[in-house]
Amino acid sequence: MTQSTLSKSSADLFTPLKLGAIPLSNRVLMAPLTRNRAGEGNVPTDLNVTYYAQRASAGLIITEASQVSPEGVGYPATPGIHTPAQVAGWKKVTQAVHEKGGRMVLQLWHVGRISHPSMQPEGGLPVAPSAIQPEGEAITYEGMQPFVTPRALALEELPGIVSQYRRAAQNARLAGFDGVEIHAANGYLLDQFLRDGSNHRSDAYGGTVANRTRLLLEVVEAVTEVWPAERVGVRISPINRFNDIVDSNPASTFTQVARALSGRGLMYLHVVEGDFLSGDTTVPFDWAAIKTAFAGPYIANGGYDGQRANARIAAGEVDAVAFGKLFIANPDLPARLAADGPLTPPDEATFYGGDATGYTDYPFSD
Repeated sequence: MTQSTLSKSSADLFTPLKLGAIPLSNRVLMAPLTRNRAGEGNVPTDLNVTYYAQRASAGLIITEASQVSPEGVGYPATPGIHTPAQVAGWKKVTQAVHEKGGRMVLQLWHVGRISHPSMQPEGGLPVAPSAIQPEGEAITYEGMQPFVTPRALALEELPGIVSQYRRAAQNARLAGFDGVEIHAANGYLLDQFLRDGSNHRSDAYGGTVANRTRLLLEVVEAVTEVWPAERVGVRISPINRFNDIVDSNPASTFTQVARALSGRGLMYLHVVEGDFLSGDTTVPFDWAAIKTAFAGPYIANGGYDGQRANARIAAGEVDAVAFGKLFIANPDLPARLAADGPLTPPDEATFYGGDATGYTDYPFSD
């Protein structure tokens, strides 16, 4: 980590923070976590209401990824934000979280090529920047299926993709969220445009980093027409190879991406600091360069415990930390970290799909 441009502070996880327009009581954020427990029509249910309300003590909840359109669907039983029923389901969630004093933003998601015709309207092909088949298998209602070669989006289709994010942002306001996070990480559509391994376009959306960043910036502009920029965050994952995503020079690419996002008054940049495939969060990378290029609030995510989170906040390297697995198993995680108390280990067998078991039945501390 390069320290030259970072200043130390006396802050820690429990120092209040104003993140854009949202005042946070602590810096223990709940990371977006796909749990595959949405109801019919990809509508949030009362079970989801309970789950999120239990975790309202987070400084900020970032919801599980939620599709911006039917074409954005890539997994069974994941929520959307493109139908009235989905908006109504999420409204119950936000009301419950707000009643407990929590704050909550919705993550806007389009999976792009990480889907399967069985998940697409009328059995169509998934879309992508280029017609490149990813390695691996899609999770479908019929079980695991090989990924297919996606259909490359035509130039004239891209304004429609941007419009899907705009409408989803409008629906998030109707649902009562405090803001939104644009998902440009983990090998999904916007990340597919950012990386030269998945984007082989020769038009204005391919080639140079500036061109590959163009769609993300257009989405940011559309979403900030709906929400004040200080209520809009962006998530990236520079070294994550999940979903067969690669880039020839991630340090250069994502420093330029962060610089392009800077100066827009965004709420934060949320950075996955690791690789899902290896589980490694110690891969050498100049995260400080990303933070410096963005010049705004920086949220870190990637296998953190309380001690490492506090150390990096105190060193001025990050402004807040988003916790994933720890929040799954410890609904009152801020209190547990503050007391340096024991943490419940998560049951990974219940991460994806199922009922209340491994979802809303984790104990609170005494």
